[in-house]
Amino acid sequence: MSRPTGRVLTLLELLQSGGTRTVAELADRLGVEGRTVRRYVDQLIDLDVPVESVRGRYGGYRLAPGHRLPPLMLNGDEALAVLLGLIAGRRAGLTTTQHTASETASAKIRRVLPRHIARRLDTLLETLAFTDRPGGFDTPDAEVLLTIADAVRHHRPVSVRYTDRNGRRSERTLHAYGIVAHAGRWYVTGEDARIGEDRTFRLDRIADARTLPGSFEAPVGPDPAQRVLSAFATAEYRHEVTLRIHGTVEQIRAHLPAGVASLEEHEPVAGEDRTAERWLRVELRAERLDWLPPVLASLDRPFVIERPDELRDLVTALADRLTACARRA
Repeated sequence: MSRPTGRVLTLLELLQSGGTRTVAELADRLGVEGRTVRRYVDQLIDLDVPVESVRGRYGGYRLAPGHRLPPLMLNGDEALAVLLGLIAGRRAGLTTTQHTASETASAKIRRVLPRHIARRLDTLLETLAFTDRPGGFDTPDAEVLLTIADAVRHHRPVSVRYTDRNGRRSERTLHAYGIVAHAGRWYVTGEDARIGEDRTFRLDRIADARTLPGSFEAPVGPDPAQRVLSAFATAEYRHEVTLRIHGTVEQIRAHLPAGVASLEEHEPVAGEDRTAERWLRVELRAERLDWLPPVLASLDRPFVIERPDELRDLVTALADRLTACARRA
């Protein structure tokens, strides 16, 4: 690629980044004089690129809004970054239901990669491991995701058709505070206007979203991510579990993260050590209890089960099995 042609393409990239660029700024970025910038602009116009001239003190050049631009031009590092983002997003479940969109986008980028970059990417993908199971998540509709994102940004109410985990369908008006990606799924948190309470909804369970007239004030307090984690920890499930665990917040959070359990410092009772690690009250809700005994064992910290008795029986049964296995010749 000749040097002037490369500068013309660089000029296009600068204009594509948005806003009005002065002739002096463009000349400095391109390392040329102002008249050369004007010549490069004329070349773009000859190629049907919609470059507008803006007059005035802060005038310069910009791309006309609403026009379809030529394909994006990425260098090797940029193309590699985009491809890795597409692959990681697909493997983590953070894509829309348009699965073919990420696949075709990846294919288009790969077709224009230089051979040495393509070979390095193939080598990376052969050695890259993911801890998540590909294809294991239901993903949201792209239009629903974008509609709710716009409602969040402009504080507009949005009407959604939602199907809960029991298959019940309902139409709700949501004052959405934010969108959160967590553990391979998309969530929206906000106030359910009908009941006046905060709720968290999985985006893949929303079939339709429509922006409504009006606006609302976003509340102060926890950010959307913290609201989602708190909703997980306090959601209604079959079992309500209360424990006291002797250790640090870091030790407990390593096994029972914020999305699973809530922590509260517990005042030691008579006979408990007041100078060592604190006793923390741990509360969580779960549909099943069979996963908790191994977690408590892996904590390797003193704990007390306050409720339910069923969990105490499961922990005892696990301890008996481990003891029997340890004594086996």
